[in-house]
Amino acid sequence: MVAGLEVADIFRRHGEDYRQSHDTHLGRVERRVMSAVEMCRTARLGGHVQQCQDCEALRIAYNSCRNRHCPKCQGQASRDWLAARQADLLPVGYFHVVFTVPEAIAAIAFQNKQTVYAILFRAVAETLRRLAADPRHLGAELGFIAVLHSWGQNLHYHPHIHCIVPGGGLSFDQTRWVACRKNFFLPVRVLSRLFRRLFLEHLKQAHDEGQLQFFGGIASLADPAAFTRMVKEVRRVNWVVYAKPPFAGPRQVLAYLGRYTHRIAISNSRLVSMEGDQVTFRWRDYRTSGRQKLMTLDAHEFIRRFLLHTVPDGFHRIRHFGLLANGHRQQKLEACRNLLNVPQPEEPVEDLDTVEAPPFAHRCPCCGGRMNILGIWRPRQPACRPAWNDSS
Repeated sequence: MVAGLEVADIFRRHGEDYRQSHDTHLGRVERRVMSAVEMCRTARLGGHVQQCQDCEALRIAYNSCRNRHCPKCQGQASRDWLAARQADLLPVGYFHVVFTVPEAIAAIAFQNKQTVYAILFRAVAETLRRLAADPRHLGAELGFIAVLHSWGQNLHYHPHIHCIVPGGGLSFDQTRWVACRKNFFLPVRVLSRLFRRLFLEHLKQAHDEGQLQFFGGIASLADPAAFTRMVKEVRRVNWVVYAKPPFAGPRQVLAYLGRYTHRIAISNSRLVSMEGDQVTFRWRDYRTSGRQKLMTLDAHEFIRRFLLHTVPDGFHRIRHFGLLANGHRQQKLEACRNLLNVPQPEEPVEDLDTVEAPPFAHRCPCCGGRMNILGIWRPRQPACRPAWNDSS
């Protein structure tokens, strides 16, 4: 086992050969991701020199690429996002609902990520809000966070959306908090059928308006008749929507969100070895009750699978809907807390005597003293523009 093996090591050793052999198939986003991961925390992106004011120890720190696909750059982004979301949690049970699409739809999504991902978010949001608004189910306005993932444990392409939903909502006259049943959110079968109908309606509209492109094995779908036949076929398939057991409380929701929202296709911790042209990593096979296994791939196949999950520039993988929509979040949450009879979160007060250290003023690893910056150097070459973050 190679200690500290990183995706960046695989890209640095095999990336150039992969670029040359797949030159005609690599897009701008994929090339930028590879370059960013390779350069992350190296002298090519610049950095700074620090010295401890107590023991005078020196430390060199290199800059991060800040690309959202980089395994080393998601920790701080996740912590910052989580801190901003902590005040949004309500003292109620939370549910975890997952929406998936059939394989035929996934093939279309891969060739039309921007359009189909947007349709996926839209169909999920409409499904949850419509059913929650129905008096036969809840009769209230929901609020939820939706997160797009596109991978399975073996790195195959599998687009799906995870939703974190509080167990209840605000009545439409805003005079009551309407709670779900203790361990039941909404009927999964009804969710699945409505989601399927709404998604296919939006997908057909996109096809009619010329917003979809088709290549390779699905090129025939450009023909309206062939596309209509495909829609009829997937309409007969059961679309998997499932609700996981509810969280025990807001603390568990925070812990889950901290691990999940800024996750990428594979973390460095799952990599086992790189021997010659072979890369081995750990994965969980959920067909065998989540048993952990090892998978070995050719390095080019590993890179190909990793790059399947790049997201178009400017596309937000994390979105807020209903009560949690950005335009009225604070107003709606204040109304919910009043109805739930819980105090509003206190505004943080900045104490001038205890202001946090400025960026890069870290603690010395030797004595714990304050590290001061002695000098900064710029990148040797312009860094690739980092992909849009998911902080919205």
